[in-house]
Amino acid sequence: MSKLPSTTGFLDVQAASLYYEVAGEGHPLLLLHAGIADSHMWDDQFPLFAQHYRTMRYDLRGFGQTRWETGAFANHEDPVALFNALGIQKAHVIGISFGSKIALDFALTHPEMVASLVLVAPGVGGTEPSEQIRRFSQEEDALVEKGDLPGATELNLRLWVDGPQRTPDQVNPTVRQRVYEMQYHALTIPIPEGADEQDLQPPAITRLSEVRVPTLIIVGDLDLPEKLDLTNQLATSIRRARQEIIAGTAHMVNMEQPQEFNRIVLDFLSKV
Repeated sequence: MSKLPSTTGFLDVQAASLYYEVAGEGHPLLLLHAGIADSHMWDDQFPLFAQHYRTMRYDLRGFGQTRWETGAFANHEDPVALFNALGIQKAHVIGISFGSKIALDFALTHPEMVASLVLVAPGVGGTEPSEQIRRFSQEEDALVEKGDLPGATELNLRLWVDGPQRTPDQVNPTVRQRVYEMQYHALTIPIPEGADEQDLQPPAITRLSEVRVPTLIIVGDLDLPEKLDLTNQLATSIRRARQEIIAGTAHMVNMEQPQEFNRIVLDFLSKV
């Protein structure tokens, strides 16, 4: 597979400068990364998808090459600025984990700009965290507070990469290392006191029936139980939704099982 040339740049939007990359031709396609990674988590998808679509990816605030800035912002408004800058009116949107939350919020706020949705190991605005996630957040905060960034990074990997059913030695070490580097880097980026994220209101979990575009929901069978339950809820609440469960992977589905992930997604997009 030949790699198409890509264009990179920084986009000034909502008091931040977002690093982005675009490659390929055809119908536009946007990739939104997880909250423990950056846009490079799509390295197994970006060049392939660019063979078929005009493919975009960018680093969210506090990840990769995008820094936090002071001021109010809404993550689901950033794609609007990117589309306008690139002359794009409508795109397929793929998000994983926190990226899924942004994708769904974007689709609800700007339905005219979304051709289809792919929600992977989804996060959804308005859902309550489980007791396990609350404990994880407390442990992570404590490790970061005392400066143990390697410990906080490994804690994230145990939950989001290994999942509840596996030990670290049962996971592809290359995938683990890639996520480790992205997550560790994110923890080194300071968050200014004036950064103020604005959530969508009413939240997406109360508005699933408003989604009108073809939607694919993907989850790994080794992910957290609440993620499996949430994908079932989305599949039954979003009209025209299709659900796929990929075996042998936890939360980082596209990185652990790239060939199967790519096959499922490209098949779905080809039929939209």
